[in-house]
Amino acid sequence: MRVAVLGAGGMGARAAATLADLPGIDGLLVADRDARRAADLAGRLADRRARVTARRLDVTDGPALRALLAEVDLVLSTVGPFYRYGVAVLRAAIETGTGYVDICDDWEPTLELLDLDADARRAGVCAVVGAGASPGLSTLLAAEAAARLDAVRHVYTAWPVDAGTSAAARGDDGDLTAGAAAVHWMHQCSGRVAEIRDGTRAHRRPLRPVPLQLPGGRSGTGYTVGHPEPITLARTVSPSGDAACLMLLRPGTAAYLDVLRRDIDSGALTPEDAAGLLGAPSALRVIRSLPGGFGRYRRSAGDLPAFFAAADGTADGAPRRVLARLESPAGGGLFADMAAITGVPAALIAVQLVDGPNPPGVHPPDAIVDRRRLFGDLAVAFPGTRIVVEEEPGCLTA
Repeated sequence: MRVAVLGAGGMGARAAATLADLPGIDGLLVADRDARRAADLAGRLADRRARVTARRLDVTDGPALRALLAEVDLVLSTVGPFYRYGVAVLRAAIETGTGYVDICDDWEPTLELLDLDADARRAGVCAVVGAGASPGLSTLLAAEAAARLDAVRHVYTAWPVDAGTSAAARGDDGDLTAGAAAVHWMHQCSGRVAEIRDGTRAHRRPLRPVPLQLPGGRSGTGYTVGHPEPITLARTVSPSGDAACLMLLRPGTAAYLDVLRRDIDSGALTPEDAAGLLGAPSALRVIRSLPGGFGRYRRSAGDLPAFFAAADGTADGAPRRVLARLESPAGGGLFADMAAITGVPAALIAVQLVDGPNPPGVHPPDAIVDRRRLFGDLAVAFPGTRIVVEEEPGCLTA
């Protein structure tokens, strides 16, 4: 099978490096708007199992995009932000009959991508959306937790920014404050974002504190952010209560993000402007954030795990809460950087489509991925990585 990876940045490079050594892939085409970056990546992978070639591609060039997709059986897109580019790439894949995987982490295009399900079914195309870290691994962890319950009430996924294992929050080139990752982050920390409230989709202001009580006596507070997990988990695990994606933040960080949020919402900043103020904070905005750090945002992540999903509900007629988390060795493990924790799972999910069978339609990962196989493959790619599931009587929230 011939596979294309769109985007030769950090996440695309890790995905391509993983795919180039996997069975079933005869040819790997790396495409990027920067021809030199694509060629450099192909050169670094020249000795791998699959034959790797490079191509210059701007995904906004529709004819060129469709021509490239017509040459391959499967495409893995890492080109973000997905609220700008995601839907056009999937439409092109459906038109060319090309299997599709992406790492979309924006909730708005996720809705649009899922709306293409009927088109994908008619074309016989299997598409998996949100197949990276969050969503992706987070979604599969949520499915693992929900599987221990007869009925699900609340379900939350969480990832660290500067609390817990902060290395896991590094962005496309090793820094969450750089490039498309930062613009995406500011976009999803502003306006209104989709959550599930009382079993129904609701649009609420982000950075809302959510205190959690997890199995094993762990407790702490996460802060909501716009992400696809609530959208897709509402379809696959059907929580009757709430579902949200949470960031694990220090109080000062949460308060500073809230200042940026308010300025974006008022029109004083664009998401691009705010992204530039992450790596180089504005002194005035830091001062404005101080009251929040001692007020609404004073609560920290406590001893919550670094990267997890948790669900509560009932099992055998009694209240039960379940925590599913990934453990990986410090240093060179899965949590070494976001390029690894996003690009490698995306590649491993893509290779499941290479092996088939592939039901047509647009699917979130937990609707189609063999999660046991995926977690096992992660343990091979990153020795010492394992999933840990803990459960006990009780609820996640008061």
